[in-house]
Amino acid sequence: MMSKNQTEPQIELEVRGMTCDACALHVTTALQGVEGVLQVNVPGWASGQAFLLAQPGVDEAQLVRAVEQAGYRASVRTRAAAAQTEPQAKTTEPGADFDLIVIGTGGGGMAAAIKAAELGRRAAIIEAGVLGGTCVNIGCVPSKALIRAAEAYHRAGQHPFAGVQTRAEALDWPAVIGQKDQLVGELRQGKYEDVLASYGERITLIRGRARLLPDGAVALDDGRTITAARMVIATGAAPRILPLDGIEHVEVLTSTSAMALAEQPRSLIVIGGRAIALELGQAFARFGVQVTLLQRSPRLIPEHEPEIAEALADYLRQEGLEVHTGVRPLSIRQEGDEKVITAEVGGRRREFGAEQVLMAVGRTPHTSELGLAEAGVELDADGFIVVNDWMQTSNSRIYATGDVTDRPKLVYVAAAGGGIAAENALEGNRKRLDLTVLPDVIFTDPQVASVGLTEKQALARGYDVKATVLPLSYVPRALAARDTRGLIKLVADRNSDRLLGAHVLAAEAGEVIQTAALAIRVGLRYGFTVSDLREMLFPYLVQVEGLKLAAQTFEKDVAQLSCCAG
Repeated sequence: MMSKNQTEPQIELEVRGMTCDACALHVTTALQGVEGVLQVNVPGWASGQAFLLAQPGVDEAQLVRAVEQAGYRASVRTRAAAAQTEPQAKTTEPGADFDLIVIGTGGGGMAAAIKAAELGRRAAIIEAGVLGGTCVNIGCVPSKALIRAAEAYHRAGQHPFAGVQTRAEALDWPAVIGQKDQLVGELRQGKYEDVLASYGERITLIRGRARLLPDGAVALDDGRTITAARMVIATGAAPRILPLDGIEHVEVLTSTSAMALAEQPRSLIVIGGRAIALELGQAFARFGVQVTLLQRSPRLIPEHEPEIAEALADYLRQEGLEVHTGVRPLSIRQEGDEKVITAEVGGRRREFGAEQVLMAVGRTPHTSELGLAEAGVELDADGFIVVNDWMQTSNSRIYATGDVTDRPKLVYVAAAGGGIAAENALEGNRKRLDLTVLPDVIFTDPQVASVGLTEKQALARGYDVKATVLPLSYVPRALAARDTRGLIKLVADRNSDRLLGAHVLAAEAGEVIQTAALAIRVGLRYGFTVSDLREMLFPYLVQVEGLKLAAQTFEKDVAQLSCCAG
């Protein structure tokens, strides 16, 4: 018989074909009959899921067959080894300096250190660079400040209703950068330095570079060595630079350096076509910079719905950005005061020139000098730390969170993972990072917000899909605001009527998407349906009413409805 302290696989199945409570019971019974299955939880027939606790060696194919023999379809969504399922009585090792060592002071590291303090433990948090990590210093905060300034400057040159261009005041670039830097400094002081100080001796801030030693200790670059029972790595990632021919001779911008330019460039090439590339590209264009976007994929934001990607590209072109897709950059060179990119486009070579080149092509993890190989911490093919749902690495003493891991590169994921990592490290593996429902926003104008499955993903998972697209011209809020750019696309399961995904392109998409996220989450747990969404009361003249209108299009022609009619 297996003891509770041994490792037990945690398995999540996606189950299709359940239509009632009896179905959930049939699936539960079928899985319980598989040898080695210890526990089964089917959270309602509408969830389309089954969670299993099983002994090592349980055959996944046997689980799938058991569900199929019961009359349903199944596939394994995730399988992760849970380390301890019982809390540890005490994590402080005899003679250890701290209960928890955290490396990195970004959102994930701060959350980990604070959680340790809240649990009454002593934590050390180590920082080799600027306190606060990516988000406050070089990521979310400064980029959104610039985006908002660019939007204000752009709209100052437009008539509010007719869209007629009027003369805008000359841009004071140093003032824009200065105000951005002021905001960053204030937030870094208030949300990081002051917060750490408020915890007193429970959190010790150590300035310096850390390296893991094979014996479990941590070496600092000042010659000291510190120890703790457990550790959380939250060192983040840096912008990736494409290894183009000639790159060693040409200085290019990253998102970090682009937001710190002392002078406004007259022209800019942006290599990339996802969130950072589009956000900064549009912002610079609105400041009056001639911007050219070069994207390798056939369309912008290729992971999103094609209707949204194509519409967004059109809006950017209407603002004056040059958007080129299917572009493979080959080399870069400097010619006088211009940088020239040679690329392959449609099987032919083509050159693009600009004063500055911004590379926004992903991130590179800060893992190379941490001693992870010696510590037995597994990395994926791109160098990111592999973690399980408990945020635990292949070394059971070491946890990780944030951009340095193989999880989504979002600050709210990092922060949630940091708190979970610290609690699991100190109390035993109790909490999983649940990314089943994960909303995401791209802060272009209009914004792109998404949660759940795309239509393509839902079809690939075997759902009987129904999808609908509602242009924003049917949403009263958009009409009143004189901004009908965008659309709302909903993806649902025809059999259960459960919402599977929501994808919004709108000026206020980020404010809309959380309602859709709640609808999906409640649908997974309690069977909330598209019909339920249609029947909810929404305030009039708010953008989120578009979700109700989009849900209505599954059954009605919204053009034939009066205002507020359901």
